[in-house]
Amino acid sequence: MSNDLIAKTAIDRRLAEIITPVIEDLGYELVRLRMQGGKTATLQIMADRPEGGINVDDCADISTAISAVLDVEDPVEDPYHLEVSSPGIDRPLTRLKDFETFEGYEARLETNQPIDGRKRFKGELAGVEDGEVLINIETGGETQTIGLQFDWLSDAKLVLTDELIREMLRQKKEAGVEIENLDEGHFDEIETDAGDPAEKE
Repeated sequence: MSNDLIAKTAIDRRLAEIITPVIEDLGYELVRLRMQGGKTATLQIMADRPEGGINVDDCADISTAISAVLDVEDPVEDPYHLEVSSPGIDRPLTRLKDFETFEGYEARLETNQPIDGRKRFKGELAGVEDGEVLINIETGGETQTIGLQFDWLSDAKLVLTDELIREMLRQKKEAGVEIENLDEGHFDEIETDAGDPAEKE
């Protein structure tokens, strides 16, 4: 159901299958899911509103709902932290529609196999056509548009530019997110287990 960009490993995919309906029922979308190893594993979930602009309360609601479902399903045997966050400004692009939404913005794409001898591409997104992601890249001082099959992509994210920051701030303002809440520290409150000690009473 989910592609490699949303959920890469077998456990990620299993978790995505369980979590996606929960997030969608709440009116949000799963952007990316990763189970990160470590002394205690962290289940990182990025979610967003369909129109963009998710806030810290939304993340808390999602975290509560997911925790309840995972306690019942219990797909992961070892203890782990659950971390729900917004995709951030230089967000990962994980769905075909993301490449349409952010047409005109700069992105870095990586493919799982060399295309014309290269696996990394950086340039301006130029939309989607017949299941291909179009990107304008500079070669030899000229701009050319190339098409990459969505299935070829192993990684894709927006590049942080002033233009992108302005657009994200506009979205957040429309969603009623306080601009001073944009520092990442606020997302520590969403972790069900591992938080910044300074955040605790």
